[in-house]
Amino acid sequence: MLVTGPDLAPAALEILRDYEMVYAGKTPTDDDIVACCKAHDPVAIILRMGKVGVAAMEAAPSLKVISKHGTGTDTIDKTAAAARGIAVRAAAGANAAAVAEQSLAFMLACAKSVVQLDERMRAGHWDKSSHKGLELGGRTLGLVGLGAIGQRFARMADAMEMKVIGFDPYAKELPSYVERVELAQIWQRSDVISFHCPLTDENRNMLNATTLAACKRGVIVVNTARGGLIDEAALLAAVQSGQVMAAGLDSFAVEPYTAGHMFSAEKRILLSPHIGGVTSDAYVNMGKAAARNLRAVIEGVEPAAIA
Repeated sequence: MLVTGPDLAPAALEILRDYEMVYAGKTPTDDDIVACCKAHDPVAIILRMGKVGVAAMEAAPSLKVISKHGTGTDTIDKTAAAARGIAVRAAAGANAAAVAEQSLAFMLACAKSVVQLDERMRAGHWDKSSHKGLELGGRTLGLVGLGAIGQRFARMADAMEMKVIGFDPYAKELPSYVERVELAQIWQRSDVISFHCPLTDENRNMLNATTLAACKRGVIVVNTARGGLIDEAALLAAVQSGQVMAAGLDSFAVEPYTAGHMFSAEKRILLSPHIGGVTSDAYVNMGKAAARNLRAVIEGVEPAAIA
């Protein structure tokens, strides 16, 4: 089987001990993945880095399952996979704690100007008389997406005595401290907006010039989901105008992020390289979940039954 990355956690390798492993390298390109498929014809792919599209699937006629080392499957051509009878699985919830904590870190850093004040201090400034941070208790967090990550972040915000509202047409039962609302109310009522949903053709650029204009002036935006959910040019303009107080972004429309990106000169936009779900614990959890999902498809058993 093929791993589109440099390694897997030892605990995941133990689950896959009866399978031969091939690694595509640290940052495989689409062409690298296709070449590996042609050379090895894997029965399964664990997708860590890069994408699996039609070309890779055609190069691997024995392929039965693509198991994502993470929760988002937008880097897999699911239509092509379905047409070929290839199962697609995600490690649902395996990195929920890690991503929720990254979202919390961004929210706090934006509200308290952590990065900017650190920079000013190192330059010799003492801004105690002029700076005023934002107190989050009593303010409203609007969540777009109420799966494992969104609900975990909601619990953190509730503990901080924030009001929590959320939009998710697929969520069923919600905890009592989350008020279910329509999407328009997320824009209108939130002091902080945080994204925790998959990217689809329907929600691409859902945060755009129009929806940003509907938000409260001074809103904080956090995105640890998918970059394509946000119109990046519109967000930059909103930050520069003061409509958005600050933003914390872990994902981008085009990845990897490169020097010269429009956000690079804007200090009120905090950036991280899509590592919200990358912690030592999540690395193990995602690897184990991906390995179990893979074996479950190939062997026709429930993932929970695999030690």
